[in-house]
Amino acid sequence: MSSLRSRLPAVHYGLTIFLSAFLLFQVQPVIGKMILPWFGGSASVWTTCMLFFQMLLLLGYLYSHFLMRSLTPRQQSLVHIVLLASCLLFLPLAASDSWRPHGDENPTLRILALLTATIGLPYFVLSTTGPLIQAWFARERKDVVPYRLFALSNFGSLLALLAYPLAVEPWLPTRVQSLLWSLLFVCFTALCAALAWRGRNGQPLQADPGVTGLPPPRLHYLCWAALAACPSILMIADTSYLTENVAPIPLLWVLPLALYLLSFIFCFERHGWYQRRLFLPLFVLALGALAYLPTLGMNAMPLLAALGLNLLAFFIVCMVCHGELAALKPTPRYLTSYFLMLAAGGAVGGLFVGLLAPYCFNARYEYSVGIVLAGLVVAPVLLHQCRTARGRWAGGLLALAVLGALAWIRIADQLDEIDGAKLLVRDFYGTQGVYDVGTGEDAHRTLMHGQIIHGKQYTAADRMAQPTTYYTEQSGVGRTLRALASKGPLRVGLVGLGAGTLAAYGRAQDRYRIYEIDPLVVQLARTQFSFLRNNPAATDIVLGDARLTLERESPQQFDVLVIDAFSGDSVPVHLLTREAFASYFRHLKPDGVLALHVTNRFLDIPPVVQVAARSFGREARLVSTEGDRAREIYHSNWALVSADPHFFERPELLDAAQRIAAPPGFRIWTDDFSSLFAVLK
Repeated sequence: MSSLRSRLPAVHYGLTIFLSAFLLFQVQPVIGKMILPWFGGSASVWTTCMLFFQMLLLLGYLYSHFLMRSLTPRQQSLVHIVLLASCLLFLPLAASDSWRPHGDENPTLRILALLTATIGLPYFVLSTTGPLIQAWFARERKDVVPYRLFALSNFGSLLALLAYPLAVEPWLPTRVQSLLWSLLFVCFTALCAALAWRGRNGQPLQADPGVTGLPPPRLHYLCWAALAACPSILMIADTSYLTENVAPIPLLWVLPLALYLLSFIFCFERHGWYQRRLFLPLFVLALGALAYLPTLGMNAMPLLAALGLNLLAFFIVCMVCHGELAALKPTPRYLTSYFLMLAAGGAVGGLFVGLLAPYCFNARYEYSVGIVLAGLVVAPVLLHQCRTARGRWAGGLLALAVLGALAWIRIADQLDEIDGAKLLVRDFYGTQGVYDVGTGEDAHRTLMHGQIIHGKQYTAADRMAQPTTYYTEQSGVGRTLRALASKGPLRVGLVGLGAGTLAAYGRAQDRYRIYEIDPLVVQLARTQFSFLRNNPAATDIVLGDARLTLERESPQQFDVLVIDAFSGDSVPVHLLTREAFASYFRHLKPDGVLALHVTNRFLDIPPVVQVAARSFGREARLVSTEGDRAREIYHSNWALVSADPHFFERPELLDAAQRIAAPPGFRIWTDDFSSLFAVLK
């Protein structure tokens, strides 16, 4: 019985820290998915969310450090119980519609303010739990080292992250996710308040001579922060790269962060997992792989192979950084200082990638900076371990050679990226580049978003008005506009501007209304391409998220509404839900046509369109066009939706428009539910 009683406090501490970590990382994809549609489905939404979470984590660790260093155990207990109770005022978790953007706000500041008002205090309290509970545990159980609780905390975080895309998102609507999270938070509050009350009569940790130990050298504080910053920079930069070029989905948010946490678990749970002699050679290879993979482009390797190699290399870098971090951990007296520096390093990484890079760089240089910086930070830490001057010299020369090679690969790749660029600009929504390619009749100008082509225009005067890439006359949208031209003047809505290629179909009596979220794209389409300038149709450009704008506008009575806001293979899910289709059909004439660009290498989107169209009693057909790069014709898939049964019998579509088969039981997407697992190719 006495043995059981001695174990109960440890179970209480473990359960509290596990639940707090689970909630801390479960709320990230939940709130991220809630607000993602409001900001155009941009991959930068997750980057900004990560910045917010890391800054709150730093504040939480600072609060824990202050409590342990400045207040008595009784004062700590009372302050934290009041803070826990205050969090209940923010439940249930929900993002107020009043925070929806109108189109002219700074999206980064808007997201940070939204998150602060919505989950700021609950997330802050959860972020304090790790170091605070470990310090309280060390105060009560002076014979036990508390760092294994850190591994347990990271296990809870990892479980939360993996559970979301596998068990939560595919099955539970967002509102149910919110309610379950809120209920678990109430349970956490009760557990944590009980621990705070339990420790009110304890002794200050630093007053116990049995746990003081020697203070860490000042250099260790810098090492702690630097070793924490490198994986943070790489994690956010790599996540941004993957979500921008594949899809901004919780799965690709979760995988890098899950591996990041897994390395913490392995390095802090016990010493045996991280072995220098194994991981140091792998560390060099991993940095090389991370440096070289982006030079290949998205199509050079199969998706799963490229993704697997990228994540494996990232995990190895995390293992080395966190393994060296664990080797430098201090005695429990300095525990809160240690975790404070870890949080500071993570926050510096988040600030650099999430706030400084999008507004200071004209391309994604932060990924390259993270790779080289990881080598620069780890090398001195390891060289300090060498016992002989000869070993340090040899290690130093090897480190310089490796760092030089890494820097050369990344600099060469970045120079290649900007080579031939007429213009390179960047904002919250990504990097836009304008390139002049070719000579003579085949010379053309290209608009690139990252590695994705968003439009091409021939520069020869007699070919400038010719639609290219995904928008040729043989494409689904080209056939639709040609088929309806005989009706007379058309009213056309375009969601997504790109280079403005579809304006080439405009006629003097037509009216085009274009919705575009990124002001840089509008600027480039107007100044670097002539599709808009030479369009004889009356043209209006509306800045802001199309979904939100269409919901606010009165019916536009479009003959054709084109949805082309997919950033390459990155799918803004909020444009494919039942509520989105309801808005589209509200703006279409009864016999109007909805044309959706559904070309995608990784996701089978046509069934999503078919099920949504069927729910409104409309027919959906797919027009696929084979590519011919010599003529700047790209392979494309366009899903066309119409309530007019005779539309698909027109000569332009009769043989090209094919019926779409949806899998049995395929569930319609809504604002409250969507799962990309169901459409993975």
